[in-house]
Amino acid sequence: MTTTLRPTEPLQRAADGTRSRHYQVCVNGRPVGAIHLGTSPAFGDTVARINDLRVAEPDRRRGRGTVAALAAEEVARGWGCRQIEVAVPGDAAAGLRLATALGYVPRMRAMEKHLGAVPPGLPAGSRARPMTEAEFAPWQDCDRERFARACIERGVPEAGAQAKARRDHEQLLPDGVTTADMVFSVLEQDGTRVGVLWVALQEAQAYVFGVETDAAHRGRGHGRTLMLLAERQAIEAGRRVLGLNVFAGNTPAERLYESLGYTTTRHTLYKHLL
Repeated sequence: MTTTLRPTEPLQRAADGTRSRHYQVCVNGRPVGAIHLGTSPAFGDTVARINDLRVAEPDRRRGRGTVAALAAEEVARGWGCRQIEVAVPGDAAAGLRLATALGYVPRMRAMEKHLGAVPPGLPAGSRARPMTEAEFAPWQDCDRERFARACIERGVPEAGAQAKARRDHEQLLPDGVTTADMVFSVLEQDGTRVGVLWVALQEAQAYVFGVETDAAHRGRGHGRTLMLLAERQAIEAGRRVLGLNVFAGNTPAERLYESLGYTTTRHTLYKHLL
């Protein structure tokens, strides 16, 4: 039997320059599923992305998804892409196994925690204060570079990583430290600065965009305190869900979030196209 992709629409071009196209997954000409392939709005046109891949129940567990994913890689090569990524729902164990078997490696995962109504307390001697204008500029430079470097270390082309870091800050923080619904905090322990926190108050949830313990104070539990502070800020603002992304391989952070009750909602994996 021959598994092929059949386009169901012309190649689409979005205003941001990305491309995408929907296909039927066919076996000997018979539709058995669908795939949506595009390029990455985050990292640029050289990074393809499988936005969706579905195989009808009667045709599952017969290798249809594997062949469809490999065919999508060939299409991406034809587009000139050098890398492809896929997002797998946190509870889709079969999808994660398929991606891993095809040579995809983890880049990051999205996690979230459902919060109670009572803000958690902070350890004795811990105090949060707003980040000042004078602190914001050097923090922003470091945050952009740290994010770009983490992306590069996980396979993102350098130009795409640097561009995304700049674009994210421009779009998310048009008014700097005073941008509406963005909360920038400095954590102090017994009067000494030990870390910083960036929380966004989105419509349906709060989101941790940045959490960083200062280098000289790591390994002393301040990361946990910063995350408890994020929970306090979310609950006090009326949000009951707190989300974040964690890069693959950041084992201390992954363990911290899991110990605090966060669950994975999405895995993002990638593969180089030779």
